[in-house]
Amino acid sequence: MKVYEAANLRNLALVGHGHAGKTTLVSAMLYTAGAAPRLGRVDDGTAITDYDEEEIARKMSIGTGLAFVEWGKADAGKDAPKVKINLLDTPGFNMFVHEAKMVLPVVDAALVVVDGVAGVEVVTQRVWGYCNDIDLPRMIVVNRMDRDRADAHRVLDSLTNAFGRAVTPLQLPIGSEKSFKGIVDLVRMRAYTYEMGGNGRGKEGPIPDNMADEAKEAHERLVELIAEGKDELMEEFFEKGTIPEEDLVPALHEAIREDKLFPVLFTSGLGNVGVDELMDFIVDYTPAASEHHAITGQPAGGNGEPTIRKGTDNEPASVYVFKTMSDAFAGRISYFKVFSGILKSDASLQNYNRNIQEKFAHISLIEGKQAIPIPELHAGDIGSVAKLKETLTGDTLGDKSSPIRYPPVQLPEPAITFAIEPKSRADEDKLGVGLHKLMEEDAMLRFFRDPQTKEFLIAGTGQQHIEVVVSKMKKRYHAEVVLKAPKVPYRETIRGKADVQGRHKKQTGGHGQYGDCKIKMEPLPRGAEFEFVNDIFGGAIPRNFIPAVEKGIKDAAARGYLAGYPVVNFRAILYDGSYHDVDSNDLSFQMAGRIAFRKAMEQAKPTLLEPIMHVEITIPDEFAGTIMGDLNSRRGRIQGMDNKSGNTIVKAEAPMAEMLTYGADLTSMTQGRGSFSMEMHHYDTVPQQLQDKIVEKARAARGDVKEDEE
Repeated sequence: MKVYEAANLRNLALVGHGHAGKTTLVSAMLYTAGAAPRLGRVDDGTAITDYDEEEIARKMSIGTGLAFVEWGKADAGKDAPKVKINLLDTPGFNMFVHEAKMVLPVVDAALVVVDGVAGVEVVTQRVWGYCNDIDLPRMIVVNRMDRDRADAHRVLDSLTNAFGRAVTPLQLPIGSEKSFKGIVDLVRMRAYTYEMGGNGRGKEGPIPDNMADEAKEAHERLVELIAEGKDELMEEFFEKGTIPEEDLVPALHEAIREDKLFPVLFTSGLGNVGVDELMDFIVDYTPAASEHHAITGQPAGGNGEPTIRKGTDNEPASVYVFKTMSDAFAGRISYFKVFSGILKSDASLQNYNRNIQEKFAHISLIEGKQAIPIPELHAGDIGSVAKLKETLTGDTLGDKSSPIRYPPVQLPEPAITFAIEPKSRADEDKLGVGLHKLMEEDAMLRFFRDPQTKEFLIAGTGQQHIEVVVSKMKKRYHAEVVLKAPKVPYRETIRGKADVQGRHKKQTGGHGQYGDCKIKMEPLPRGAEFEFVNDIFGGAIPRNFIPAVEKGIKDAAARGYLAGYPVVNFRAILYDGSYHDVDSNDLSFQMAGRIAFRKAMEQAKPTLLEPIMHVEITIPDEFAGTIMGDLNSRRGRIQGMDNKSGNTIVKAEAPMAEMLTYGADLTSMTQGRGSFSMEMHHYDTVPQQLQDKIVEKARAARGDVKEDEE
């Protein structure tokens, strides 16, 4: 395999809404460039970048797939050097779109793929926002133009409405729907026609007569947009009425690199139409890896001035790991970008995040699931290595003498949580190992134990995300588990004050047990948890027994009073008591503390608290009324609304108990076009009618009997 330098490298991420045809487009590019023997299809499981069992079964991308093509333009001549195009095929479904966010910092441009019928969709806008956040150049491919009801004009309108007048076509489609057969290049003013499902090589010819006027008008708009702000180009434009191709190509390249223009192209990945022109466009107009701006990193220790590192071969070697995979045979596989320097096979690099040395034995290029060995990688290239000992996603490695740490991508917290139980003892042993490996692959997966409910919990972006994890657990690690809705971690507190005595006295022959304490109990503000005050004077209780009273109160509070949930936000003041010289001991005063706590709870107006979640929901404008009505029915309180690019962002607070199934419900209400994030905000009092039901249910589960039934 040939080694490429940064000037001949193009790194692109294909991003966009699900079912826009990103994976099919990658397969068409590989086939057209001769890197694949046939045109891969998602429907029959032959797509190069969708090779995981779950992706094939579900016919959708779940993780980012990598591939590359070597492409030389047909008119460049035999001796002209080829360009290597690294392609990162990202998922387009809400629950997996975080994969796109994680890879954008390692590419030099984004190819935003839009469906020829649907136009701009929710995830299109989300990934566009991710690109905006890091000023990433982007171009738009309107794919699936051979579909019924595909309409270029309607899609262009939706693009300009969403992203502004900088969106402009570089091509026009020839034909539409089943008659889509080619494109008009508005820079060179030539037409290219294709055989549907053919080899992807277009036949060059003149622009069809019926499109000549439209093409001329579109060309003039494009030229005028490129010339804006550049005096010498504007003068040339006014003088000649156009700009020659030799001046137009570099000006267009610069406009794209500086985010001043977002070009639109048209393709059919499944029909392999327009794909060669797309790759020609990538070679001519997208930024080369050598044009990537200098990267700012932190010193390895985390303190000190930021370090600037240029992405050239002359700088010290540094690589950033942006993805981790677990393979049954190869073990842990790390995907990385060489941000600077030259990385040779068998090199030893320092992991600055973990302060260990790692050996990069047998570095490779990735083509779907195939690893292709390569002796070295230059700055700007993307590769993989197997069996790094401790390196994980987000780590920076490099020359020990020139430490630097590149900032990892910040992801939101998971939106949904399930309780998880192994089906058998054998499954229990495999559960931890399997989930640990899956968490290395998936940065949005969490696994933890709730200290209050004692349940093992698994958290992710949505129900489908968790279902995929469970399926992988079964297929890869032979661990079967059961998912349940998690228990809501209710808490108890008091609204009033109490003054009580707790006395424990027991005589059984010989030494007995005696502990006596008087306490006052009063509420504290939310979040104050528990406070113990020793207000004993005159030795009513010996100093060595006072911690035992506190422990007794704490133990009783942890067991709860109303429904077995921990009691919080209260102060216990120990102010008096008595003891026996012989019969008093730690255990006796612990029991006295527990008795005093129970008596105090009877007087202090106990009540139940529930967790209130802060929820942020992003939906198309037409669903805003439905979502707000639904939130009201869930006892939610709307905190505010924003509008952004045709989407409504609703901010609300709602009880956790009402939001356990929200992911599936939101999908149903918005036809899969809505997304949400949720995090714990505070605790609040449960309405009395619901409180009675919760207490009754909890007592029944524990086998308690109400006092009036005894």
